[in-house]
Amino acid sequence: MVGMTRPIIGISTYREPATWGQWQQVPAALVPARYVDAVRAGGGTPVLLPPLGPNDDAAQLVSRLDGLVIAGGADVNPARYGQHPEAHTSGWRDDRDVSEYALLDAAEDLGLPVLGICRGMQVLAARAGGHLCQHVPDLVGHDKHSPGPGEYGPVAVTTVDGSRLAGIVGRDLTVPCHHHQSVLDAPGFVFSAAADDGIPEAMETVTDRFVVAVQWHPETGSDMRLFQALAAAAG
Repeated sequence: MVGMTRPIIGISTYREPATWGQWQQVPAALVPARYVDAVRAGGGTPVLLPPLGPNDDAAQLVSRLDGLVIAGGADVNPARYGQHPEAHTSGWRDDRDVSEYALLDAAEDLGLPVLGICRGMQVLAARAGGHLCQHVPDLVGHDKHSPGPGEYGPVAVTTVDGSRLAGIVGRDLTVPCHHHQSVLDAPGFVFSAAADDGIPEAMETVTDRFVVAVQWHPETGSDMRLFQALAAAAG
């Protein structure tokens, strides 16, 4: 892209205690660097977006972006989709939920392209009035979608013929997953890929606007086609 302006892609982050150098368990706004690297590899310029504060203007912030990534992370607060937390649901971050809803509201108003990753797919569904399965192993009887802390399970998925996602990544692929929750329904979206056990692994809007979400973690692999598609839509 020499001589071309690379689109500015915002990446949502979260506040977590972190340790580096001489600093131990210091509150930090962070996201795995693989998201940054993937946005760059796809042709975008990454900008990290910490959870918004009470005086931050989401619309003003998003107006300076060309596209948005809602990154993976903790569970969404079940209250946001009308449920009580079940045994395996924990660790939600209300500040991040509020912030990402505001970012998505602003992105929708401006027609910005959005890529949701893992939690990002669940946030998009909950914001649309949809519902989540709070623990996938209860549905499918195995933990292949989330094999353990810090691990990604290889999951075979098939995309829906004619979907935007199929046009980007093809029909059959094996993807790295780390999610114990999944989307049950999401008004305004259609499922565009499923695992071989029937769990929805991707969805997209029914409009022409680029809003694609996947349950897997494309930033961890070498296939950058989703990030390239986001940058193309943002450009």
